[in-house]
Order: sequence, then C-alpha cells, then structure tokens
Amino acid sequence: MDTSSWKWFRYDEIFDIKHGFYNKKPEDNPVGDIPFIGATDSNNGVTSHSDMETIAITTKTGDGNNAPMEEKIFENCIAVTNNGSVGYAYYQAKPFTCTHDVNPLYLKGHELTPYIALFLCTIIEKERFRWAYGRKWRPIRMPSSKIKLPVTPEGTPDWKYMEDFVKDQIIPQLPKKAQKVWLQKYDTSPQKQENMKLNTEEWKWFNYSDLFAISGSKTTKIEELETYGKGEYPYVTTQAVNNGVENFYNFCTEKGGVLTVDSAVLGFCSYQEKDFSASDHVEVLTPLFEMNRYIAIFLVTLINKEQYRYSYGRKCSQIKLRNSKIKLPVTPSGEPDWKFMEDYIKSLPFSRNIEPSKPNEIVDELMEVKKRVIEMQNQLAAQQQANINNYGIINFNDNSKNFRLD
Repeated sequence: MDTSSWKWFRYDEIFDIKHGFYNKKPEDNPVGDIPFIGATDSNNGVTSHSDMETIAITTKTGDGNNAPMEEKIFENCIAVTNNGSVGYAYYQAKPFTCTHDVNPLYLKGHELTPYIALFLCTIIEKERFRWAYGRKWRPIRMPSSKIKLPVTPEGTPDWKYMEDFVKDQIIPQLPKKAQKVWLQKYDTSPQKQENMKLNTEEWKWFNYSDLFAISGSKTTKIEELETYGKGEYPYVTTQAVNNGVENFYNFCTEKGGVLTVDSAVLGFCSYQEKDFSASDHVEVLTPLFEMNRYIAIFLVTLINKEQYRYSYGRKCSQIKLRNSKIKLPVTPSGEPDWKFMEDYIKSLPFSRNIEPSKPNEIVDELMEVKKRVIEMQNQLAAQQQANINNYGIINFNDNSKNFRLD
C-alpha cells in the first residue's frame, strides 16, 4: 500500500473525542451485559462486564460528581487507550462504558462502519511507538495528534476507499469462520438448548493432584525452533493472551490434550489440544480422567479465576499447584460431574462454534492458503525478473513510506 499521496489530519478534525470516567474496574458481573473497556492490550479492550445499576453508582467525572447516565454509555465508536497499554484502538459497535484511561472517538461527518473502523484502528495502532508510560497519550495531547489517511481528489478523507479496501483485500483473506463474523452469518446458537444454572454451594473441593499429573515441560529456545521452520505445532509461552501460543513451528516436545499453566508469575491456564513445544516456566496438567475441549474450557475458566492468589513474589509453581484445590460440581456420589461441565459449556451462546471443523473444511482452507502463497511467490518472482530485465540487478522497493494492513 503506497501512502505517499495520503494526507495528515489532526485528530480533532476527524474525531469527536469523548472522555471516559473515573471508576474502578468492576467485578465481572454474571448478569451484566455491558462491556467495561480498560487500558489493556487484549480482548478488544474488554476487561469486565457491568450493568446499568452498577455503572450509575460507580461512574463519576473527574471532579467527583456523577455524570448524567446518558453520558456514561458509548457505542459505535473507537475506544483508544491513553494510559497503561497506550495507543491500542478497539471498535465497539455495541453500548459500553469505560475508564478515564480510555477515550471514545466518534467519526465526524461520516458513518462509522465496521470496515472503516478496522482500517482506522490499524492506522492508530501503527503509531503506538510514539507513546509510553512516561509519555502518556493523555486527552490534552490527543486533539492535536495527527493521523495519515487516504484522500479524495478534493483532499478530504476517502472513506469509500478505506471501506472497499477492507472489504475487498482484507476480509477475503480471513479464515471462513472469521469471514462469517463480518458477513453476520456467525452461528450464535448453543449446542444444547437447555438453560443450565450454576449453584456453587453444592460443589465440592478437589486437590489438583487428584485430578492431574503435574509436571514441567521441556524448555525449547526460540533459536532452536527457528531451525525447524514455521509449521503446525503451537509454541506455548508464559504470555496470558492468545491461549499462551506465541507461534507455530515444525517441532513439538509435549503431547496435547492437556492444560498448561504459566509458573513465571500469575498462573495463566490454557488448554492445548494439539501437541506443542514450550518456553521456560510452562507447567503441564495431564488429566487423570477423560477430558475433551468442553470440560477443558470449564476447568480453564475456574483455574484462571484463581490468579489473584499469585504474584511475582509468589509464583504459581508445581509445588503450589500440587497443594492447590479446585471447587467443582459433583455427582450424587460426590465425584466430579464431568458430564454437567460438558453440557454447561454446550448450553452457552456461540458454543456451536467450539465444534471441530469437518475434515473437508480444514482441507479446503489449507488449499486456499496454499493457493494464495503460490500466487504471492509467483508475483514476487515476476517482479524480481522484471527488475533484472530493466536494471540488470534486483532492486528492492523502499518500504519506509509504505504501510500494510497486516
């Protein structure tokens, strides 16, 4: 993408900049359906959920006064973090509330569509290098900050180009399930229509060591993995995002069908269905029972609720895991009720998408990816040959002024 003809605009020329509110992150409310956006770098900015009553009580302006309720809820805008994890941009289509570390940006003079929002969010995040904890992107700086955008012949932002670029160039490259999200054909229905309730008062405590064989993983350095090349096996690290997976390589040391736990700091837990390799401080919980992806999701959720127990000075070690307990639903005989856990996950909205892809769907997607790779290789080879024919040498384009949406 050639940006040389693009134009710089002040943020206050493009956006109506709103302000978040002074409030603490609420405890996640099981009945709350209003996202709370915080200064985070993941999960589309959502750090918790709340409800109208809680928002009305806890949300205050900078001077400590309650703001009108209609000013505490935002929607169809871009939420940008100005503190903490600075410079992340998230499109929020539905109503939400946010901390004062977030600025909701409303587009001026044009409807903000999901496609335009994706384009703008990408541009905004490309400028994250300008900000840091010591140089926060506070609201006083944001209006005069600048953003470079494609323009019409008249010099105004070319919103149609932005929308069409995402529609025509980005969305078709996504996996089929992701494309269904954009086409609003994503299946939100549960696998089981039963409305199941959680009553933890009747649950029972179990030792981790009674449920899992707890062991360490073999540490594999990234330098070694790179010698094998990119491939199909996950490389699991101590990061608490992306299911702990940093990349994929043609190498594995651990068997799948297990839970992994970060023992470096907070004890983040994830389910690894496939064989994998791991970095240092990744502990493995091998089930002593028959575990599938639904039971694993149930257990991972509970284990991650216990992260408050750990810190940098009290890391989640194998010893601590062996001495830890987990509270689970039980059968009349007092054993873990694995069927209830599976059925409960299947009863949740979107659970139908947890089903594994059919083999032919996987093959189709792989063939599509392979076809695109071959096309890109052929294009590159043709370009290099053209450069040789024209100049006698291979000239590589200067990309310092170019920008890619990737």
